[in-house]
Amino acid sequence: MIIMGVDFGDARTGLAVCDKGEMLASPAGVISEKDFTRCQEKVAAAAKEHRAELLVVGYPKNMNGTVGERAELCQKFGDGLKELTGLPVVMWDERCTTVSAHSYLNVTNTRGKKRKAVVDAVAATIILESYLAYRKNQADAE
Repeated sequence: MIIMGVDFGDARTGLAVCDKGEMLASPAGVISEKDFTRCQEKVAAAAKEHRAELLVVGYPKNMNGTVGERAELCQKFGDGLKELTGLPVVMWDERCTTVSAHSYLNVTNTRGKKRKAVVDAVAATIILESYLAYRKNQADAE
């Protein structure tokens, strides 16, 4: 199944997509859009373009596991995507993914404008990889 990961942000939204066999998650770009509705529409269009069958939206819970204002906004974003695409949407805990993305970019010595351009897609890839690992573990347990 082709699954698209989404790291929703106020100015930039990162996208990642996996192969049909769900083995490899890859960055699929960044949407630079500050308007909430237009961003949803652009993500929906990207999902169609990549033939996504499922969307995984980062759900930034607080470190103590509670749901804050940001998570509620991401939930609203995911609900809108479900409506626009007709696809199932999974909200996926994304605590620390942006921090991890910056760590990966430090290792590869990615700096400046290039870093800003890719950090959100890397975060989306981390979200998607985490979800794929969960799916694989669930299948192995059955």
